[in-house]
Amino acid sequence: MLSEKYIVVGVVSDDPLAMDIAHYMRQETEISDILSYKEFANTEFCPRFISDENDLEHIGYGLKGKTVIIVSSCSGRHTRNARAMRTFLVARAAKDNGAERVILVEPDLFYSAQDRGARPEYGKVAFQRTTADYKKFDGQPWSSMLYAQLLKTSGVDAVLTVHNHSVAVADLFKNIFDGNFFNLSPAELYASYLANHSNLTQTDSEKGIIICAPDKGATPFAKSIYDAYLQETSGMLMKGTPSLLIMSKERMGERQVVIKPAENSPTKLEDIAGREVVVCDDMVRTGGTIVTCCKHLKEAGAARILFVVTHFYSSPEVKENLNSDVIDDIITTDTLPNILNRDMQGRLRKKMLILKIERWIVNKLRNMVLKLDIPEYRPPYTVDISRKNPYWKENLDLRDGF
Repeated sequence: MLSEKYIVVGVVSDDPLAMDIAHYMRQETEISDILSYKEFANTEFCPRFISDENDLEHIGYGLKGKTVIIVSSCSGRHTRNARAMRTFLVARAAKDNGAERVILVEPDLFYSAQDRGARPEYGKVAFQRTTADYKKFDGQPWSSMLYAQLLKTSGVDAVLTVHNHSVAVADLFKNIFDGNFFNLSPAELYASYLANHSNLTQTDSEKGIIICAPDKGATPFAKSIYDAYLQETSGMLMKGTPSLLIMSKERMGERQVVIKPAENSPTKLEDIAGREVVVCDDMVRTGGTIVTCCKHLKEAGAARILFVVTHFYSSPEVKENLNSDVIDDIITTDTLPNILNRDMQGRLRKKMLILKIERWIVNKLRNMVLKLDIPEYRPPYTVDISRKNPYWKENLDLRDGF
């Protein structure tokens, strides 16, 4: 059994992502029966891997030869700061008790926003930094570097995350973890769902769906979805050839942006009338840019607009903005498991569908990180969807049944 050598735990006892990953890793023992999450009276956290009280021969080596997989996601009452500290201590507990390897699965990698500092040597980026960019970080810590260093010092040997768009973060994590940094792109997931289960209706080979990048930063991701969709639909009958639309964003103020098609966009606004458009981005924190983009697409005659986003921060502002009728459907993932809560979805539940990515993560863990060469789960996702969504019945076969 995989659970004999590979142990899955969370940084909290009730992390839904950790429990689902443990299930798909075929771990029969409950996480709460593997790790004790105790806190001292002074509030300090002290995790303890549970051992046989009668075993006096393996003290300090109860995890010898085992790989411990720590899952950390943002759900429940604990802050990201608290979860980070818990991760350090769980990893240290694993290594101090003989674990051969510790792998951190953190789909939304903490402290990635501070991916560079105020000095030229603080962060490798893909653009020419300006004085204004250096000043933006003046007086602040280079948090992503510190976080990577603390994870390594704690005993973490490899990090697996999902759709981190920072070149600087990827560079420093690869360096600190000797290449054992796995930044998974969900493009294949979205392409699979769009091609097979999304109820896209266009069948004219001359007028397939349009994959849209709402700004320059989202362009590489949109292109990867475009390429994955082409591959997924090759050989399928009645699937139109997709097009790529690249929008350009100019920020006029803190919350005001102007969006228009980029000069190098393969598709123009006048080409989208009557077609379905898939707008792609890595995260949404306010939703203002996306709504502005989708308004332009609707005004140009888009028949249906799907917003595909990996990390969904369910703030009141996001729920208010994305409730606009210019967005017909929202497809996201559970990298932030709180989004599975219907209250967190609010009025968006009527058009929101969540691709649960535990199967996909386990596929990558087993075959890419652990090198186990085990058949993959297909499809690599299950679906969470509210009964208020008109596509609820049509996704019956994809809904999680365990």
